[in-house]
Amino acid sequence: MDFELCDDLLALQDVTRKFASDHIAPHARQWDREADIPRDLIAKLGELGLMGVFVPTEYGGTELGDLAAAVIMEEIARHCGATALMLDAHNALCSTHLIFAANDQQKAAYLPKLATGEILGAWALSEPGCGSDAAALTTTAKLDGDEWVLNGAKQWITNGHYAGVYVVMAKTTPEGGAKGISAFIVDRDTPGLSIGPKEDKLGMRGSDTVGLTFDDAHIPKGNLCGDLNTGFVTAMKVLERGRITISAMSIGLARGALEESLAYAQQRMAFGKPIFEQQSIQFMLADMAMEIDAARLLVQQAAILSDAGEPCNVEASIAKLYASEMATRSCMNAIQIHGGMGYTKEVPVERYMRDAKLCEIGEGSSQIQRIIIARHLLQH
Repeated sequence: MDFELCDDLLALQDVTRKFASDHIAPHARQWDREADIPRDLIAKLGELGLMGVFVPTEYGGTELGDLAAAVIMEEIARHCGATALMLDAHNALCSTHLIFAANDQQKAAYLPKLATGEILGAWALSEPGCGSDAAALTTTAKLDGDEWVLNGAKQWITNGHYAGVYVVMAKTTPEGGAKGISAFIVDRDTPGLSIGPKEDKLGMRGSDTVGLTFDDAHIPKGNLCGDLNTGFVTAMKVLERGRITISAMSIGLARGALEESLAYAQQRMAFGKPIFEQQSIQFMLADMAMEIDAARLLVQQAAILSDAGEPCNVEASIAKLYASEMATRSCMNAIQIHGGMGYTKEVPVERYMRDAKLCEIGEGSSQIQRIIIARHLLQH
């Protein structure tokens, strides 16, 4: 079994790593402080093909697949979790839902613009009253002649402030539970759609997160995405991909924590020698390196299965659970290694820690991942 990336993926890794070092790393602290990512960065990411990693080439995408997306996410998150999260919601959630469920006309209308970064995509499943219990959503869509009328509220919508298009889950058969939910394509300028203010968050601050309100929002009948009442089923497939990419994001943050800590430990002096020579510091760094490698292998396993069209729900959950919790541990250790300096914004590890915590919550909390894994065990 070959654990090395192929030449094409190594080249992609090099290009993305250089881009992140040149165009993201110097500004990540400012973006975190100002809680905003400049729009011109999205254009540059689009020029590289990173805004359309799953979009078929016939629609202007690069169609690179899950393993390639994992490589990209790790390199971007190494310097800025917020930029990686923006890409995650755009590529793995919004675009992927359209790829899985939209008809040819809808794909032709939206995917080319998403692939170039002309518009940013958002995905709206969570609500103020339901996060982990997504099937309990209360937003409704009722057919009125040639239009659907949406009413309700969504919460924690990544890219929601700037998005040009949203994929929105809503109840179309209220008594149907999870089997009564459909997906809809909603344009930004839809009358009746209100976009809330940006959330003031602990981490991932450069990535915008907002609530959405639908007050008799009328959209064309043809904006149903996929078959009626199949939106939740598709959403669960979308989350499989999202869990792979957020796992890779976790690895990038942890790798950043390790690399920054290793450099600091070799130049920080204590008791007459670099602190790297202290065995306690070596053990912390060794644990970080070991867990990062283990997480990367889990992510690659899930990504390879997904690229092959094989079921990977459990593998994606295992990767997401381990990688996200590993990232928080690594970032906490990085702060400890940096000592008092690690508790300041003078070094990036405190930002990595704040960003990493989101990975344990978004796209299915750690508790939900454990439920998925445990249920799989009971079935086998």
